[in-house]
Amino acid sequence: MLNSKLFAALCLIMAGPAIEAQKSVTPLPDAPGLVAQAPPPAVAPDTPSASVPPTTPLGPVLTRQQAEQLALKNNPHISVAGLIALAQKQVVRETRSAYYPTLNGELTGVRAEEDSRLSTGSLTASSLLNHAGGGVTVTQLITDFGRTRNLVASSSFQSKASDQQSQAAREDIVVATDFAFYQALEAQATLQVARSTVNARQAVKDQVSALTASKLKSTLDQSFAQVNLSEAQLLTLNAQNQYDSAMASLNEVLGTTDDTQFNLVDDLSPPAPVATTAEGVIALALQQRPDLLALKLTHDADVRFARAQRDQLLPTISGLGVVGATPWDPNTTTTTYFLEPWYGAAGVNVRIPIFNGFKFHSEAEGADLLAKASDEQSRVLIDRIVRDVRTAWLTMNTAQQRITVTTQLLKEANTALDLAGTRYRLGLSSIVELSQAQLQQTQAQIDQANAQFEYEADLAALRFQSGSQP
Repeated sequence: MLNSKLFAALCLIMAGPAIEAQKSVTPLPDAPGLVAQAPPPAVAPDTPSASVPPTTPLGPVLTRQQAEQLALKNNPHISVAGLIALAQKQVVRETRSAYYPTLNGELTGVRAEEDSRLSTGSLTASSLLNHAGGGVTVTQLITDFGRTRNLVASSSFQSKASDQQSQAAREDIVVATDFAFYQALEAQATLQVARSTVNARQAVKDQVSALTASKLKSTLDQSFAQVNLSEAQLLTLNAQNQYDSAMASLNEVLGTTDDTQFNLVDDLSPPAPVATTAEGVIALALQQRPDLLALKLTHDADVRFARAQRDQLLPTISGLGVVGATPWDPNTTTTTYFLEPWYGAAGVNVRIPIFNGFKFHSEAEGADLLAKASDEQSRVLIDRIVRDVRTAWLTMNTAQQRITVTTQLLKEANTALDLAGTRYRLGLSSIVELSQAQLQQTQAQIDQANAQFEYEADLAALRFQSGSQP
């Protein structure tokens, strides 16, 4: 009996290299050398192994660039911003219409009491005669001393501001897509690590159960192996939930209501930073940020509108013309027309504002104050851009350093797991040490994946802050 146990122990030591080969298959190496020498015992009813979610089938492949293109094509916020910009262009045409003549066709029929005279009302004739006629009136602005010109300039600046706001909306969608993509990519990597952990710890649990059944390990080792497996299964459940939530967020920013489970593929090499220093990024941002350009254009529009409001105090000179015919006049005799069969007139009208309760003065002063306020808003945005760029630069640099640290941490965790597995095979340590090494490796793998994707997300944030998004 003693010789059989010694033979089994020697088999365990010699079987170590076979288990080492398993590390190249799964990211998490299990305890080397724990080879089952007997069929594993039946799983207890309370074992949570049945709660492991099935593997999510791989969906269509999606890269970051493809995600950005889909979002720019389908996201409704892009359409809203574009339609608002088009609507603002129609305001420019509306304002510019004051330069063109206004033509109105008119038809009039009058039935009046004989020998009556007009004393009140809206008709302009001093006497009324039965007649019917039609004609055309023409009104042409000659000059309003710059008011219309300033109104057109104001609406043009506002239209350009709307174009910049539309571009800002595009950049908002691009950076939102990048964040959602990297969040989903991080969840996908975490889920893969969790599933590999379940597979590795399931193998360890089966091996320890077999050794326990052979009286080579205690039931305490079997309990620890089951606890480790349950923790891995819980990690997988949480990772699956985070993955599904991240995919829902990604589908939302892509402008679809489908629950598509994409197979996300990371860039072969992350984009380079937009500048080598934070000051360089700030200089680019102050030149390129569409929201800042839109605010400056809005200020220019407010300045021209304030001038137009002051121009209301100046005269307005317009040309007037009217021509028409009176084909029916029952008041005619054989030789005399009370009304001529046609009519026409032309003239010039000068409107001079004198007093209207200081309305024009108040409108001019209010528009001037709004122009000063929009200028201050530009200064506020500049200060915020400088702060955000510096913060994004520091965050990106920290994330880049975390990649180096987490890579080294994962290397050390792998080494620690190898040593812990060897010590456990030789009986020099308990399963507690092996379990701790497995936990540290799992966490190191997750941290290393998170650091990589967080760095790429921080790069996208820095591109957004600099205004360098497509």
